[in-house]
Amino acid sequence: MPADIVEVSIKGLMPTANGCAVFLGNDEKTFVIYVDPGVGNAISMTIKGVKKERPLTHDLISNLFLGFGISLERVIINDVNDGTYFARIILQMQNELGRKLLELDARPSDSIVLALQQKRQIFVAPRVFDVVEDMTEILERVLKQQKDEPGREEEDQ
Repeated sequence: MPADIVEVSIKGLMPTANGCAVFLGNDEKTFVIYVDPGVGNAISMTIKGVKKERPLTHDLISNLFLGFGISLERVIINDVNDGTYFARIILQMQNELGRKLLELDARPSDSIVLALQQKRQIFVAPRVFDVVEDMTEILERVLKQQKDEPGREEEDQ
């Protein structure tokens, strides 16, 4: 595992007018990636362990990985340009012919869903982590507001 990548996890999800804000971070910093409603829903369902009646797109991809003996090794959010994030998924396939590593370009949103489904880590390149705005205080305020909303506890149970 390269030492020059930063491990992050999902710190929170928040619906927005156009989709979902995914808060990613660690003890040092939290940043946000905005995703479309479908992927936001997939992230939320995966986190909550919701069983789906039929496979969704990310489930299909995971099933293909399983069928071909491919494992998702890790996800790396490796670039950001004008608010657009880029990611790489690192795959490994091992069979009687040997071991093959494959690195694919992917949207961070899709990469996050796959990482959650496969219980794999999410990493960020230091050059990205260093330039993103720290949203830790905003996330803390949002989580506090959600906690303080009347009737919110009943909804969460």
